[in-house]
This record gives sequence, C-alpha cells and structure tokens, in this order.
Amino acid sequence: MRELDLDRLRTLVTIADLGSFAAAARALHLAPPTVSLHVSELESRLNAPLLLRNRGQVAPTGPGAALIERARRLLADADAALDEVQRLVEGRTGRVRVGASTGVLAHLLPQAVEVLSRDHPGIDVQVAVLTSQETMARLAGGTVDIGLVALPQAASVGLKVQPWRRDPVMAFVPASWKAPSHATPAWLAQQPLILNDASTRLSRLTGEWFAEAGEQPRARIELNYNDAIKSLVAAGYGAALLPHEATAAQADKRIAMLPLKPKLWRPLGIAHRTGALEPSTAHVLDVLWRLRQA
Repeated sequence: MRELDLDRLRTLVTIADLGSFAAAARALHLAPPTVSLHVSELESRLNAPLLLRNRGQVAPTGPGAALIERARRLLADADAALDEVQRLVEGRTGRVRVGASTGVLAHLLPQAVEVLSRDHPGIDVQVAVLTSQETMARLAGGTVDIGLVALPQAASVGLKVQPWRRDPVMAFVPASWKAPSHATPAWLAQQPLILNDASTRLSRLTGEWFAEAGEQPRARIELNYNDAIKSLVAAGYGAALLPHEATAAQADKRIAMLPLKPKLWRPLGIAHRTGALEPSTAHVLDVLWRLRQA
C-alpha cells in the first residue's frame, strides 16, 4: 500500500470513536477480519503500532492519535469534495455564463434570475453585455454558455439557435410632442432621431423598415444603450425606435410610446452549444423558456 487509503483511515477513526473492532465492523458493515486487516495494513505501512488492545479495550497509541486527528480532517475534506461534485452533477450548483444585449439584460434576464435564486440558489449566473455577433463568437469559443441573440443568425457548426420570443418595436417620443396615433416611416424620418448604432441588429432592423418605405433618415445621435436612449427621449432630445417587452416597467411619464405602422418586431433567440449540457445550464435554459412569447 503505497498511499494512505481513505477506507482504512475511516476504519481506524471508527474504531477510535466506538472503542472496539467489533463495533466498528457493525457500523461500517464490514466483516471483523476486514477491520483487523485495515488496521494491520496501516500499521505495516507506517511501521508503528496505532492501537493498544487490552482485554477488549482499544485506545490509540501516540502515533495512532496523531494519525486519527489528521485522518478526521482528510475524511471531512473528502466528504465535502464528493458532496460538492454531487451537487454539480445534479445541477444544484454551478456557474452559467450568459451573453445578451443591454435591452434583454434590463428587462428579461432579471426575471429569470429571480426564479433561479428561489428555485436553484446554488447556481451562479454571470452576465456579459455583448452584441449578438459577439455572443455567438464567444459561444463558439467556449467562454459563454447561453446567448440571448437577435434573429436571424447564420448557421454555425456546434451551436444551436432556437426562436425564443418577439417583442414589438415602438416609437418612443417626448410626451410634449404633438404626435400621431401611429408612427410611420415618413413621419419619423422628419423628426430628430436617436437610434441604435450600426453594430447592432436593431439598427439593421429599423434601417430596413425605413428603407422599405423609401426613407433613409440620419440619426441625430447613435447609442448602444437603450436606457440612455430613453433618458434622451424623456429630455426632449429626439425620438427612438426600441423594443417594448410586455413585462417592462412603465415608461417615464415624459415619454409617449407609439405603435409603428407598418408594425415591426424584434425577434430573439436562445443559443447554446450542441451536445450534452451541464445540469446547471439546463436549469437556466428551462427558466428562460418560461419567458417565451409567441
């Protein structure tokens, strides 16, 4: 026996705790000869007596007491390690890295995190603010586990993308404006605009909406942070086209939301790597799917 075996150490500790070989055998569900063999192998390995046997009384020797004290710590560490791994295997703990845009993070992901904190408190959700293109790249590179991305996405080997939900794009305008009941491309093109920057899928989506009506407006300012855009709208700086999640908090009273004519939708998908998923990742996906909309 080149190394100290945990089973033999557990036998030694149990004998010391219960005071006899027979009691240890019963507690460990081992045959008495096996208990004796475990002790003799330890003593042979260390070349020292570990237990004093006197008329049925068993007590540790000096070396035995030192080994028992250290063995208790080793066994506790081993049990803790096994429990930690088991919780990971069962999905009760784990780290899940999610990539998403600021809009999704602000209104949708917090709902999922609230459910997870209640049902799976051991799962640590780490969030990265990324464009859809960045999220897909990091999924492929293994540094993100789940992506909430704009659709459509080009097919990518090793990645799976499924439609998740779609939210209407609305015109956010200062409430002080005399605005129509619906915002058309022609009307919006005549207003000062605050739009998402060209790196975002929403920018391309709204650009196509304008182009189909023969409009090509220039933005007064371009940003990639929806809450900042709304703040500028509230301040009267201009109008914006942004998705509106049904569960989002009521907009600032200084902002009016107008439906678009024709309608425009922001479709989102859930992306993850193909193959077997970590249980913790599967739990997060399950909660996200509950937020799905047609």
